[in-house]
Amino acid sequence: MAPATSNHPDSKEEVGQHSAGPRPSTEDRLAGLSQQLQSLLENAISTPGRWHMLLDTSATLWRYSGGNIALLMAQMEERGQQQPLLVAGFREWERHGRNVLKGEQALWVLAPRTATKKTETNPEADAKSSVTLADQASGGTKETDRRKIVGWRAQAVFDVSQTEGQPLYIPRPMMEVGSSPMGLWSSLVKFAQNQGFTVEQSMSQYGLSSGYTDFAGRKIQVGAWLGQEQRVAVLAHELGHACLHGPDDKLGKLYGSGLDHRGLAEVEAESVAYTVLRAHGIDRSAQSGSYLAGWADQVVAVEQSKLSEPRVGKEPTSRLEIARSTLARVTSACRSILEVTQPHNLGGKPATSGVTVAYERGDLTGPVAGGQTLNTTPTIDAS
Repeated sequence: MAPATSNHPDSKEEVGQHSAGPRPSTEDRLAGLSQQLQSLLENAISTPGRWHMLLDTSATLWRYSGGNIALLMAQMEERGQQQPLLVAGFREWERHGRNVLKGEQALWVLAPRTATKKTETNPEADAKSSVTLADQASGGTKETDRRKIVGWRAQAVFDVSQTEGQPLYIPRPMMEVGSSPMGLWSSLVKFAQNQGFTVEQSMSQYGLSSGYTDFAGRKIQVGAWLGQEQRVAVLAHELGHACLHGPDDKLGKLYGSGLDHRGLAEVEAESVAYTVLRAHGIDRSAQSGSYLAGWADQVVAVEQSKLSEPRVGKEPTSRLEIARSTLARVTSACRSILEVTQPHNLGGKPATSGVTVAYERGDLTGPVAGGQTLNTTPTIDAS
């Protein structure tokens, strides 16, 4: 197919391909995205295997928020296409030497509308503009030092499979069972230290468990008797607890964390471990299966436990709110960890302009973008 020309309707990132007739309004677009996200989460609760699929997609698109990962996944599935690998706007692909194919329909994600904090605005109006959809997509917002989020907009993006041009290798490293990437353990330990925890390998574990997080002593213990891959997996699991289930975390308490991690908190921690390892090419489906298969039951259990209690603040109470919160928390924790461990995959976004990343040919098991071949060098040049 021919590449899109400069007057392609998606030349601007927030303007997508439309069929004949009036274009959807911003409100209609946001409402449609909200419904897509709600349907996916409902499906994930009724069919627990969908949670596993969400985590697999999160391992590929880990630089995106949980809600946007879900939206991209839902839209690609709706079209009967493969899961997204690298996603960028029309102009961003052009800067990477690739063009959107003519006739391709945009995928839609949510992007914030921001204003400087000094700008005089109506707080009530700002609160109304930060619609529930925003929380569904990102699990909440974080204000920067100088700007604040005052609303949300739909932004058009395209997967690499919808483009052609400069060949790009898609790095998708896969490891053999029983091994782990060199340096992964040390990078996980570094992340723990950044969070104020020391990591110890011990033959004397609390409660005979393979791993334990001591918030009072700021210490994580991992069983010294475990094999290499298992030690890495246990540490990643405990880092999930360290990120999400501290004594001051209200949602962690709601989800069952405490002296002995239980309930949805345990599912959250294992989801973090599974996703982090998957992003590094380690498939822990079999080992994580019992944890992840019970995620929907835990969501429902938390909902039922809250039905008889008065709502306190912004605590999620319905199963959809709890599922949305869980997805946002897990993907946020994974992003924090993976920004330190730096897996070979690109997290769903093309490499930063001007950066050339080289890989050994044996690590590049994924397809070449756009069906193109590149036989000369295993180098990704994303400049």
